[in-house]
Amino acid sequence: MDSDRAHHADPAVPPPTSADVARLAGVSRATVSFVLNNTAGGRVGERTRAKVLAAADQLGYVPHAAARSLRAGRTGLVLLVGSAVPIGPLFSGFYRDLQDALHRHGYTPVLLGPTAGSGEAAARAWAELRPTAVLCLTPGLTPGGVRILLRSGTRAVLTLGTPPVAGAHALIMDQSEVGASAAAHLLERGRRRIGVVMPADPALSLFSAPRLAGVRAVAESAGAGAVVEPLPLDYTEESAAELATRCRELTLDGLFGYNDEYAMLAQRALQDAGLDVPRSVAVVGADDLLLARLLRPRLSSVRMRLTSGEELADLVDRVVADPESAPVDRDLMTVQLIARESS
Repeated sequence: MDSDRAHHADPAVPPPTSADVARLAGVSRATVSFVLNNTAGGRVGERTRAKVLAAADQLGYVPHAAARSLRAGRTGLVLLVGSAVPIGPLFSGFYRDLQDALHRHGYTPVLLGPTAGSGEAAARAWAELRPTAVLCLTPGLTPGGVRILLRSGTRAVLTLGTPPVAGAHALIMDQSEVGASAAAHLLERGRRRIGVVMPADPALSLFSAPRLAGVRAVAESAGAGAVVEPLPLDYTEESAAELATRCRELTLDGLFGYNDEYAMLAQRALQDAGLDVPRSVAVVGADDLLLARLLRPRLSSVRMRLTSGEELADLVDRVVADPESAPVDRDLMTVQLIARESS
């Protein structure tokens, strides 16, 4: 084993400092700081920069985030606070895009899972990390929690797809539009007795409840005897078989499956029960997954598009730079019904 590598791997040996890098490179500590924090502008030549980077690499030096935060006055940490809801392809792609964009703006994005407690207790736990910004995808944030974050030094608090919270910037993903789009399509196809899949997983109610409300709003505006029937569904074949029986008993002729995965499960159960799709029951999902297109008959689906991560990172950067700016209230999502054979 290389002696230098062994030496620095020894936990009894202090980690290298910027002074060590400066001595090895033959430059000042200020120059090391300029290079490693990328703040030198044109003041450091390429040869000197290369020497500093080579010395830091040789020593295994990594800048101390806490010390850098003290100098800058903020951490540069952006918390993306998630929830217990499973993240599908739409949101996983969105998060990757957003994290890449935040990195390009000089921030350190951290995806944080569910936090013990709720409301102000959760906000205190987030505030301990001294984030520069918080993007919250959980409905537990309260006005008091926002105040705690802002008092602790957080410069921007944004809610992402949850009901607006006083003091925070609201980035809206109106899930009722998903249900409304599916219902409008089914009604246009002459369906008047519409079932709406309601996943039994309570964590999904953040999405399923507003989607049901969107279906109901469109059905009520259509009149003409339109009926909407919520249908609980566990993500199991047994539960799907019960749903198919329920559809037959209620003489439903349309089904909005919450999303493509639940819709595919329901469609297979309807077919197994002898109900023709779409002749007996038209089926619509949401998310426009590749699997929806491979299913037979191909599944109609509500396609959702989110604002680009770059645009959202730009917004975060502007709010961080001007925390007293007027509250942002922006819709991040557009929907489009993709009609296929299942409806």
